[in-house]
Order: sequence, then C-alpha cells, then structure tokens
Amino acid sequence: MNSYTQQVIEFYNSRTTYDCEEGTRHPLEANLLLEFVPIQKGDKILDVATGTGLVAIPAAQKVGSEGYVIGIDMSPGMLHQARLKVEAACLQNIELIEADAESINFGEGSFDAIFCCEAIVLFTDIPASLQKWYRFLKTGGFVAFTCPPETAYLGAVYRNICARVLDISLPHILETLGTPEKCRNLLQQAGFRDIEIKIEPSGRYRHLRDDELSWKGINLSFKGNPLLAQLSPEQLEQFQVEYRAEIDKLTTERGVWEDTTKFFVRGRK
Repeated sequence: MNSYTQQVIEFYNSRTTYDCEEGTRHPLEANLLLEFVPIQKGDKILDVATGTGLVAIPAAQKVGSEGYVIGIDMSPGMLHQARLKVEAACLQNIELIEADAESINFGEGSFDAIFCCEAIVLFTDIPASLQKWYRFLKTGGFVAFTCPPETAYLGAVYRNICARVLDISLPHILETLGTPEKCRNLLQQAGFRDIEIKIEPSGRYRHLRDDELSWKGINLSFKGNPLLAQLSPEQLEQFQVEYRAEIDKLTTERGVWEDTTKFFVRGRK
C-alpha cells in the first residue's frame, strides 16, 4: 500500500460524521445518483467506494430479496458506519468488503449496475477502472458516478500555487473528469454507449482565512505525485505563504466561495 492510498484511508477513517457534516450534500447526491439508473427487483449491484452505504443500502432495498448488493471500500471506519446501518435496516442482501476498489476483480457480466458516488476522482487510473467496470457489467447494464468539475473545491488555487512554487504543472485530482466532454470521452473509450450527463450546480461560502495548506491536502490533491515527495520544508512553507495570499484575495465578508457543482454521469454497456 503506497503513501497516497494510506492517506486516503486515514482521511476517510477520520470522517465518522460523514452523513451529517455541516452543509453536506452527500446523502442528496447519493439519492440522485441512484435515481439516475433504472434498477429493478432482482438486480445485482456493485457500489464502488461505498463509504457509509449511502448508495448501497437504498439500492439493496430497491432490488429486494431476489437481488444482491456488494459494497467495496478501503476505509474500515466508513465500513463500520455502513455495517451499523445495514444491521439497523435488517438487510440480508448486502455484502460489504474492505478492499482497494482499483485492484479487486469480479467475473465478466456479474452486475446489472455499478455505482461510484463521490470517489472516482481519487482513483489513480480512472480509464483502467472504467474498462474493468465495463467487463463486470452484463450487456445492457449501467455504470453511474458523480464527479466535480475542474473548477470545484479551489482546484485552480492549488494548481496555480503548485505551478509557482515548483515551476511545473502537475495534474490536479479534478482534471481527468473535470468537464462533461472529458467524462463522455472516457466512457466512450471504455466502450460505453447511451451516455448521459446531468449537471447539478451548487456552491457554498467557507471561512478559510486561518486555514493552513497541509502536506496531506497537497498530496491528496495531486494523487501523491512523486514530485511532491521531494518538497523541502522551505517549499512547503512557500506553499503556505502562497495559499494564504490566494485565500486573502478570494475572501469576502461571507467567506470564500467554493464551487461544489456535481456531474452525474451514466453510461450503458
């Protein structure tokens, strides 16, 4: 397990209040994603990076006792929350597996639908994952995921600071799927058809003036790019200086505006 993967696990293990964080849209977006796919009684569902089961649990209720849901996540903290909810709902048709979603394998044509809510941008090889999901699906099955645009979560701030401090352009976490065209192209390259993309605009103000840009934040934002491991203490301090300057420029009386828009992306095998 590399350091990037470890930090992703640590980040999500620490979010024990994931479902009810202030201002969270996760439950709403999970419901919207589930409604985006016409799943039926008896369907077999894979929920990738299931987290606390926000998609997997209502999916299990929809497919009924004739169907089955597998939820995968590599965060034991998240899965613990999901298991408590499964137990409370008395569901017998759901299995939760602790595993790295990028390395796990299933047989060809195993599922009627594959979901990934919030997490696909974290994957180190998104095209390879989409190709695997294509194989996992039955003919006519659906893949559906959410992702932010490249303008979300201060992505431009991180990219600009990285370019100034390191004098090099690194691919930011949001760039691979950052536009509807990129999402469509990646699905087409993996073999999917009947691609549909819905955009749900949203945003929020946050007070960030006193925040610091942590090494973990930098590492996660650039997927543990090897160049970041070579940062000196002086360069990390320079990141902090640049970050504070950027935040000061963006700060209003209400705080800093963050774009939290989401793409809802669906394709069919």
